[in-house]
Amino acid sequence: MAGKNPIFEAPTMATSPSSSSPFPHLHRAPDDTLFFSIFSDDPSAASLPLLHLRILRFLSPYLHDYLWHHDPFLISISSGSCSSVAPAIFPHLHGKLRYGDNLDDEWFAVFLLFEISREVPSVSIRAWDSDGEFLLIEAAYHLPRWLTPDSSTNRVFIRSGLLHIVPKSFSSSTPSFPTALSALRSSDINTVAPDPVQSAISRRLSGYPEQARAHIHRVRARVPLPVALVLKHEPCLISLAVEAFYDRDVDSMKHAAKMEKFSSSEMVEVSLRMTRAMYAQLLQQDFRAPKGYPMPRREDGKEAYAEAELGMKIACGFEMMYQGRREAGEVGKGETWEVFKSSLDSSGCFKGLLPGSKEYKKIMDGAMECYRSSSLFLRTRDMLNAPVQRIDEILSLPHSVDDFKGIKLPPNDDDSWLYNGEDELNAAILERQKEMESYESGQRNNGKSRQPEGSDDFNLGDIAESMQAFVQKISSFEGAEVPENRDSKAVELDFDQFMKDMESVIGPLGNQGAAQGHDSDGGCSSSSDMEYDDYDHGSDLADQHCDDETKDTFMQTYSDALNKELSETTLKRSFVRAQQHKGSDVQGTSNAAKGSDEELTPVDVDVNLVQSFLDSFASQQGLPGPASNLLGLMGLKIPQQDPKGK
Repeated sequence: MAGKNPIFEAPTMATSPSSSSPFPHLHRAPDDTLFFSIFSDDPSAASLPLLHLRILRFLSPYLHDYLWHHDPFLISISSGSCSSVAPAIFPHLHGKLRYGDNLDDEWFAVFLLFEISREVPSVSIRAWDSDGEFLLIEAAYHLPRWLTPDSSTNRVFIRSGLLHIVPKSFSSSTPSFPTALSALRSSDINTVAPDPVQSAISRRLSGYPEQARAHIHRVRARVPLPVALVLKHEPCLISLAVEAFYDRDVDSMKHAAKMEKFSSSEMVEVSLRMTRAMYAQLLQQDFRAPKGYPMPRREDGKEAYAEAELGMKIACGFEMMYQGRREAGEVGKGETWEVFKSSLDSSGCFKGLLPGSKEYKKIMDGAMECYRSSSLFLRTRDMLNAPVQRIDEILSLPHSVDDFKGIKLPPNDDDSWLYNGEDELNAAILERQKEMESYESGQRNNGKSRQPEGSDDFNLGDIAESMQAFVQKISSFEGAEVPENRDSKAVELDFDQFMKDMESVIGPLGNQGAAQGHDSDGGCSSSSDMEYDDYDHGSDLADQHCDDETKDTFMQTYSDALNKELSETTLKRSFVRAQQHKGSDVQGTSNAAKGSDEELTPVDVDVNLVQSFLDSFASQQGLPGPASNLLGLMGLKIPQQDPKGK
């Protein structure tokens, strides 16, 4: 955490490439994608295929029949060719998972990474997303203060089922990636994160993998026969169909209007499995059926119409996905092409050119030719065409409506979670609130609180002492601080100039001095039309003595005028006097005597300060406010008032 803010927002290799990162080519990560890399203690690339196969076999029970919201959890082998720093040093396994709106997919993948590290203790795993070190964000209230977003680079790993942080004592500056890996593998360096950090991560992962599977929703739908056949053989393709429907645009809507691939007069009823996020995306979208699509009448029943409407949206999604990927695969365009084109824009290839101009098209055609000759184009084309080819294979199989008749369909899952999520949200907020309160309590126990441990008494003197200490501090853009050698220059006042400025406002002071009898006593009479130069050129002792008495006269007159004005208000009665709060007034004293005593008794600044704080705190009635916030910053907490007002 940085400064007083416990929220941790760490930059990562995906968002902040550096020379010490093994992936300097990466730029900003997508907002809904998890990235991970697995590094083996065996540096040879020859061992990676065996490690890859071992991990896939281990994950098979977890991934069997699991439905991902977007992309499946895949692990690939990298020989280090993606690194321009030291390719031979970083042979590793890597992967990414696009989880979209389903955050459970990301945390389920994190659970799998921790399980991999338990199964294979000789690997070190890095995981990050667009938020950076999101594992540290989850444990933000328990991190050491030195660990900031700038200092976390190449320090956070998963190993042996635990979170590891390369300590500051090992490397005060940002460690290089090989240095960080050597620290993890060394038995002489303790890189295991503190227990509170481990507990925070464990709480977040508790319940997986069952929790992830519990977010699968089963529902009946009435779909065209081609859609039913595809989902029968490849149920995971529903994620691509829902994505295409949810992210539809004008061009994809044209495909849905035609329904060339998935149009059929033969409709079948099926039971579909999808994530809760998919179901919500489909249900909450208003969409009119394409012309000619067979839809029942609303009079046929609410349930039948709802099943047909859901199936219509899924069928349109399949049509949009199929046609869009087929067209993109033919030209090889996709996310990789967009990244390639963005790199051309950032490099200045189109600087000063208007899109659509002759020169612009010439450069774009050359870029496309270069892109088509790259291996990236071939991989992108194959990736885009894979679902299209699989759908063509499935639809080429012999099939009929009879294949779906006589099948007993399970009932729909309860969808009350779609409308009654308030309790779950409140529970999550309450959990975070308790975590924040625990963090603040720990901060007070670490020295910010002036109360002794185990004491329930509240010392009012702490308020005055803390405020005095706060006032004595100076502040900068980083907050209040006390310099080591405080040698502030004393304020200097040019009294002569001050007197002249005052006379210019309230008039000459000579007459006031004469009225006080100074003319007869000291011979210091002053003309009412005395020029300012008389002050500047007076050199004898008499003039100096006159000036001193004039100053005293002014200060006394000024003080008397202020006291007289204040005496006519209730302001003086709003302050607590030094003896008043001690109960030293003697009964039977006359009001005149009391008034005289009040004139001579100074105001107790500390008592008035505390009284003002207490009054402000009481007016908050237990709610957040300026008094409680300011006292909290000073490490003080006033107990709530007794219900009886005691």
